[in-house]
Amino acid sequence: MREALIRPAAISHNVGVLAEMAKTPNLLIVVKADGYGHGALTAARAALEGGANWLGTADTSEALELRAGGIDSRVLAWLFGPTEDLSPALEAGIDLGVSSLTQLDQVIRAVTPGRPARIHLKVDTGLGRSGADPREWEALFQAAKSAQDSGVVVVVGLFTHLSGTSPEADAKQGLVYEDALAVLDSVGLQPEIRHVTSSIGTSDSPALAHDMVRVGAAAYGVPVTPRYHEVGLIPAMRVSGQLILVKRVQEGLGVGYGHTYRTSSETTLALVPLGYADGIPRHASNTGPVTIEGQRFHVSGRISMDQFTVDVGDSAVHEGQWAVLWGDPAHGEPSANEWAEAAGTIAYEIVTRLGSRIPRVVA
Repeated sequence: MREALIRPAAISHNVGVLAEMAKTPNLLIVVKADGYGHGALTAARAALEGGANWLGTADTSEALELRAGGIDSRVLAWLFGPTEDLSPALEAGIDLGVSSLTQLDQVIRAVTPGRPARIHLKVDTGLGRSGADPREWEALFQAAKSAQDSGVVVVVGLFTHLSGTSPEADAKQGLVYEDALAVLDSVGLQPEIRHVTSSIGTSDSPALAHDMVRVGAAAYGVPVTPRYHEVGLIPAMRVSGQLILVKRVQEGLGVGYGHTYRTSSETTLALVPLGYADGIPRHASNTGPVTIEGQRFHVSGRISMDQFTVDVGDSAVHEGQWAVLWGDPAHGEPSANEWAEAAGTIAYEIVTRLGSRIPRVVA
């Protein structure tokens, strides 16, 4: 009665589009958060089939799940805890992002003799999140050079993350990144891969692509910038719920908790078994769009933990039909972006917050 239909072919298609846009030697597709809700292994395999040669995860446990699933491509993970044992990740050949001297020391302690860790040094160029502050660059880079000379690590890359505020802000961060490259060169390190842009930057700041782009949402067909609406991305997820109750009700009936919706005439109500426990945002109450057999309606009343109601008027719907919450607008379905607008959030959150009660059905 609930379903998230996942189309791997759409992911592969999108990756091909992104590769053409980026024109970089390397393309990393981010499959963190269970592949943005699409299933990490499903997304990883589809991305590699589409032409990606790197995968990215937030933490090492996600990266190890890929290895356990038979994925042998290059994988970069950039978050790990200060007491985490990094040995399993290093033994599995996972590249690690390093943002500080403390993290570098932690990686070095986990290295098996004769098997150096592959690391990507991360610098903060203005996002104010992870990455070394400019005042720390020289010390971090010198320590990394010493570790590389000792055969403990291999400095594979230098990377940063853009704020996505505007192309002008990205350009300023790009200049700071160039400063970081200069400092890295001054200590004798020449990274194989320089990478800066993610989905938004790949679209709006192509001059900052360097050797690799890291793309997440766009690979799943979520158009996070206007340009992505023009290049033929295909949404890879369709979320739907089966109508489990259809009933005729009188005028003036309050619907849902708090009666924030009230019927204006005799009408038909349809019940959809999806709610905020499934990741359907409660903030989209009374606004979230749905289609039933091609007809468009909206959530009527508050979204509950397990269900919500749709006022379908005099439309001839019946139990067993499916209400599509978001999918492919090319097929007349609402988009994840529309749900994001209805909930006052971003489409990234809409697709990644889906709960485990919704089966992922791969088509």
